[in-house]
Amino acid sequence: MRFAVIGILTAVLNVLPLSKCEENDVYRGKHLGNINSYHHQVTGDVYAVDEYTLLFINFNYDGNGADTFFWAGASNRPGPQGFIVADEYGKTNVLARYFNKDFTLTLPDKKKITEIKWFAVYDLSSQNTFGDIYIPEDFEPPATQRISQFSAVAHNVSSESIEIIDAKTLKIPDFRYDGLGKDTYFWVGQGPQPSSKGTKIPDEYGYLDPIRAYKGEHITLQLPGELTIFDIDWLSIFDVDSKENYGSVIIPDGLNVPPSLVEVIPYENSLPNCLQLHKDLQVGWEIFGPQITIQLAGQVGEDDYMAFGLSGSTEKSQMIGADATIAYISGSLGHAHDYNITAKAPCAKVLGQYKGVCRDSLLGGDDNNQLHTASRENGINIITYRRTLISSDHGDKEYPTDGISYVIWSIGRLNHNKEPMFHDFYPKSDIKVELNRKEKESNCFKFTRAQESFREPWAKSSITDSKIRSFTATIGPSGGKRGYQGITNMSSPGLSWYINGYLAPELKLQRGLIYTFYIYGGNNPHSAEHYHPFIITDEPHGGFDRLSEEAQKRVRVLAGVEFNRRGQAKPTTTGPLCIAKHDGKDRRLDDDFSTFRKFNRTLMVTCEEGDPGILEVMPNKTWPDVVYYNSYTHNNMGWKIHIVDSYSQSSSAKMWNNVFWIILSWILLMYFV
Repeated sequence: MRFAVIGILTAVLNVLPLSKCEENDVYRGKHLGNINSYHHQVTGDVYAVDEYTLLFINFNYDGNGADTFFWAGASNRPGPQGFIVADEYGKTNVLARYFNKDFTLTLPDKKKITEIKWFAVYDLSSQNTFGDIYIPEDFEPPATQRISQFSAVAHNVSSESIEIIDAKTLKIPDFRYDGLGKDTYFWVGQGPQPSSKGTKIPDEYGYLDPIRAYKGEHITLQLPGELTIFDIDWLSIFDVDSKENYGSVIIPDGLNVPPSLVEVIPYENSLPNCLQLHKDLQVGWEIFGPQITIQLAGQVGEDDYMAFGLSGSTEKSQMIGADATIAYISGSLGHAHDYNITAKAPCAKVLGQYKGVCRDSLLGGDDNNQLHTASRENGINIITYRRTLISSDHGDKEYPTDGISYVIWSIGRLNHNKEPMFHDFYPKSDIKVELNRKEKESNCFKFTRAQESFREPWAKSSITDSKIRSFTATIGPSGGKRGYQGITNMSSPGLSWYINGYLAPELKLQRGLIYTFYIYGGNNPHSAEHYHPFIITDEPHGGFDRLSEEAQKRVRVLAGVEFNRRGQAKPTTTGPLCIAKHDGKDRRLDDDFSTFRKFNRTLMVTCEEGDPGILEVMPNKTWPDVVYYNSYTHNNMGWKIHIVDSYSQSSSAKMWNNVFWIILSWILLMYFV
């Protein structure tokens, strides 16, 4: 793991932030000096990145040595009593030519830089040193530094000793704050003490909202843009509204910490006004004449969308009633479509009319956005579009040129039809902008990219017991990227089916047996969010009601839908709503739960009165081996049903498969012995 992380440092070097402590040069760690050059044009600069790793800058070697290696040892000077250090690729081949190359080398067998006295480019056959550098006796390699804890001033702010992990990363153990400040942020700046002249930095999730309450949590903060630990004198929990410092810590000068592995992406918004909405999303704009030009730039996945628009309320940031743009790139084409938001759900038909997050064109309006440019560079989508300030479309809001406007934004994943599903990132606070400022303003910073550790999806659930002939289907939250998305690898509308209490489990049914599903998915057809008739089809996505007549003909409906003489579909299985909800928890933090069981314990279940809808099915020989349960109205709420001829046949097949491998193993063992 260490080699993988250190290995990306070289790629980061050219874009790392500037540091005061290195006289405005790139901070690369602790400088050991220039290589002493003797033969074969060996030159270069050497830094200690941490206690195991050396960084070489502008390294040169003509490659003409016969048996030459990177060589290190603990004797008084370079000689045969040393050991080979693998090259930047982890190989111990004879060295090839280097020309002004930057790279890192890691000492083998967890040896520390303090355990060697020199490092050399050494030829074993001739026992000649072509170049070397010596490690000072009192050398201290860069390492994580502990500083003071937060001083307690107000609102129960406290922590254990704060750790400076590297030039851009701070870890705050056991952080506490009651969350009762008016407009409170993680705040950094220069000077002897915290003041309003500081800078807001993102929280541990990249949000720039006022920070929430913390109850003894271990959090890690990353300084944004080009900012490093050497550019700040203090970190504060600061309330911008009251200009009060609730608790702070002084950052000592001259910290000997490793350079950051965070890559700073060389991008700047081209429009005169720019607002940083999230660590990974910013919006720029310019009003000229009757038009507004908007540029969305986001560090998003290839299947993600960026959403931005005017709030549905003139007094706060509100999703319902908002006039939003959904921007994304598909292949080489950019898109910036005009949407109206009438419900907190993906677009669905409600009594024949579209409600939810729907394109204006589906609601009888026009798509008035004019795409200007779209590109994807270094993992950043940059989409620029224009729109008139005042539109003739009844679904479009007027972009005001006076006073404050409230806006909304989000980042989420597109479904298989390139439609926006439930957002993964979105604000919890009000976002105010003055669109037509006399003096242009920008608080945007450059995007940063760190190597993120992979977070395992929650374990997949399955119900395969042959004795189970009935299933209870309720509704609940999909659980973020580790939940439904991680289990099925499909985007989610934010809600999923819970079968017998499990999140979207795989089921096993036997042909010829009767099974009963008790449905609690909501029976109010006026609701765009909570009306989910239960269906079983041969395709994985559901949302049968949203399909065109041609698309419906390509889907085999196995249960839950009936057709009239005209071929029009109607759901047959609805029941009262029984739904699990977040009990006051922020659902943006769902991925912090390591298992579905821990997540599920935090939910609160509420059920409407009434008898459930009942769906009886008996799979037969015409059913495919894999079918899917889903919602009639929305995509991607259910998952697989495996259809078998008999449960025992499945178990028997597994048993004989195991017997086969045991026999094969014995045959191979006897043959080679």
